[in-house]
Amino acid sequence: MNIHEYQGKAIFKKYGIAVPQGIAVFDPKDAKDAAQKLISETGIPVVVVKAQIHAGGRGKAGGVKVVKDGPDAAATTADEIFGKTLVTHQTGPEGQKVRRLYIEQGLDIARELYLGLVVDRAARRIAVMASTEGGVEIEEVAAKTPEKIITEHVDPLLGLGAFQARKIAYALGAGDGSPDAKKTMKQFTSILMKLANLFQKEDCSLCEINPLVITKSGDVVALDAKLNFDDNAQGRHPEWAELLDKSEEDPVELEAHEAGLSYVSLDGNIGCLVNGAGLAMATMDIIKHHGGFPANFLDVGGSATKDQVKKAFSMILSSAKVKGIFVNIFGGIAKCDLIAEGIVAATKEMGLSVPLVVRLEGTNVAQGKKILKDSGLAIDAADSMADGAQKIVAAVAG
Repeated sequence: MNIHEYQGKAIFKKYGIAVPQGIAVFDPKDAKDAAQKLISETGIPVVVVKAQIHAGGRGKAGGVKVVKDGPDAAATTADEIFGKTLVTHQTGPEGQKVRRLYIEQGLDIARELYLGLVVDRAARRIAVMASTEGGVEIEEVAAKTPEKIITEHVDPLLGLGAFQARKIAYALGAGDGSPDAKKTMKQFTSILMKLANLFQKEDCSLCEINPLVITKSGDVVALDAKLNFDDNAQGRHPEWAELLDKSEEDPVELEAHEAGLSYVSLDGNIGCLVNGAGLAMATMDIIKHHGGFPANFLDVGGSATKDQVKKAFSMILSSAKVKGIFVNIFGGIAKCDLIAEGIVAATKEMGLSVPLVVRLEGTNVAQGKKILKDSGLAIDAADSMADGAQKIVAAVAG
């Protein structure tokens, strides 16, 4: 689950991480008052108007503007950005429409750093990544100058050590050029320790500050906030419901979540309906291996019901890109005959007009195959996963 920058900064403040003052607005008409309030309270005549979307690269797409000419100019800038569709490297070519803005105080910036925490699955630990290349996409830094990325891992029992935070601070030269290097170093290590604590307590999958700035007075401030939460921890965080911006989410993925299904939209044309996340990944791999392109990841779960199968079909077919469907079921807790009944019911109700290949294996497989055969529908049965992948790829190509 992703949240907006202004929401992330509110969480930062709760953990004592310094952020600029800012006001979220949901109507560009409110931008003037927000700018006036910030200028009056901070004494700084500069504000920044920021588009709020769940994607990086907003500045390059024209979604972040520095305004130096007062509240009226801020209102004009807000009108220009609000409602605009921003296309960045993370939105895809369709872009993302701006429905929220964040008006923030300007800062006198001396340096920009990068600071981020992410789950390192290979190390099975949280990884802290830092770089002197703040304000640049970390992927670009990793590709062109990987030596500029400093990495430390967080001990799952002890947390991030103070010595590790100081090690990163010295490696970045956080105090270099500061009028009070000791103060700057202390603030940097404090922010890093607090960020590691936040990551664990808030059940994050990503926590990124890009850039983390050092002002000309030597203060360390989080100029951006990107937080992603681990959906598996949702039961511990009822407050997440208030942070969810449904306009930023794929409507089909939201529908799937509400139905208890795991669904992710992809760019291919072969719909996949599978029970079990591992089998779903393997199914997508084997479709690619045989020259096809999956249109989605869809895990109906190990205890899928007839109704869930019908719901899954409707979600797959909601995409006009889908030219064929491959159902790959291994019946353990889920029984093949119940899955087959769901497939037949969904096919009849929706008047399926694209090729459908079904591979069933496991509990009650003989009954399941008989239900499909006796349905009289154009369902192509597969003997194995590879056979099914080859059949659906050939059917879609034809």
